[in-house]
Amino acid sequence: MTWISIFTGKSGFAASSTAEDVTKGVDGTGLTAIVTGATSGIGLETARVLALRGVHVVMPVRNMESGKKVKESIVEKIPNAKIDVMELDISSQESVRQFASQYCSKGYPLNILILNAGIMSPPFSLSKDNIELQFATNHVGNFLLTNLLLDTMKKTVKESGKEGRIAILSSEIHRMTYKEGIRFDKINDEKSYSAFSAYGQSKLANVLHAKELTRRFQEEGVKITANVVHPGVIATNLARNGGFNAFFYGVFNRILKNIPQGTATTCYVALNPQVEGVSGEYFADSNLGKASKHAQDAELAKKLWDFSMNLTKSN
Repeated sequence: MTWISIFTGKSGFAASSTAEDVTKGVDGTGLTAIVTGATSGIGLETARVLALRGVHVVMPVRNMESGKKVKESIVEKIPNAKIDVMELDISSQESVRQFASQYCSKGYPLNILILNAGIMSPPFSLSKDNIELQFATNHVGNFLLTNLLLDTMKKTVKESGKEGRIAILSSEIHRMTYKEGIRFDKINDEKSYSAFSAYGQSKLANVLHAKELTRRFQEEGVKITANVVHPGVIATNLARNGGFNAFFYGVFNRILKNIPQGTATTCYVALNPQVEGVSGEYFADSNLGKASKHAQDAELAKKLWDFSMNLTKSN
């Protein structure tokens, strides 16, 4: 038994609400969504519930065999589910570019982009692009993928007349980053690396990414929203690296959400009509929340955008 709050917020939903609860009565037929990290945990449940509501779900996965098994498991229970599996390693810029190119070549529209894939607090290591692995996986890959798919989203919005939505998975741990917020000059500094603070830094980057995307969309007059989701504390394999994570999840076991509850806020932001026109916000328990002071810094968001553009520029 867990101690999840049953008190509802302004949205009418609570921490105990499930993904099916927050999308009840929503018809997603005709919409296409990309859900990264959909082979397990809340990513898998997000893909299942979106498919249940009639959305065409594209699952970019590192392991195609695992992805195909997940697709089969969903279709077995939802025979009319429309799901495609494509290969993507979000930590590799080359893989991100290949996925985006293949996606666009298929001519798929894109109404919803859910950036769910991530890693938490591994020992220090560098990605294939020589960027600290958490920052590369949790932010840089998402940043590049979003930029490469924006034209497709804009085209879909124009042709369909429907709002495009981007949901970026972050965490309350975005408040527990390094004191500078983003250590632009020490991203790859192994000596001062803290696995937990680096995770917080990458999650802060997620919030700042949505903030700057929103500013740009509004400036351009594009009908696309970008919001951030804190799913809650959930017992998933994100904590597989042990150490502090194992301790954290052990201590807070009594307040853990289950996966359907942890998936609710993502699906709320992706599909619920209450969120129409809302952008640049931080959501928790399917209600508006408030991000940290660093996360509300527009100048920091712009600086991160420029920094990320430099990290992802083609040679």
